[in-house]
Amino acid sequence: MGATVSPAGEGGLKVAKEIPAFGSEKTEADFWDTHDTLEYAEGEPVHLELEPEVAKKLVDRQKSKRVTLRLREYQIEDAKIIAREREIPYQTLMRSWIADGIKRERAK
Repeated sequence: MGATVSPAGEGGLKVAKEIPAFGSEKTEADFWDTHDTLEYAEGEPVHLELEPEVAKKLVDRQKSKRVTLRLREYQIEDAKIIAREREIPYQTLMRSWIADGIKRERAK
């Protein structure tokens, strides 16, 4: 038997944030690179029956914290190129690099 997960939180309706007006596609793309689309979703909460290991991953992901890093533009562009080749979001790729680096350092 799986676990029940409510993306909107325990039983309540989630109030969607208003999507701002964008002056250009680049401005909009930059906005969505740094914002969670679920915060802007409307509608009733959805209850899903998930396998326990999938539910645990979702709960663990909700425990994440947003950080700001200053990187050189070429570093971001290079990461985007590599991510495109791997067909994954560049932020996901960079998180995996950080996780791998932490794992390596802790193993020393």
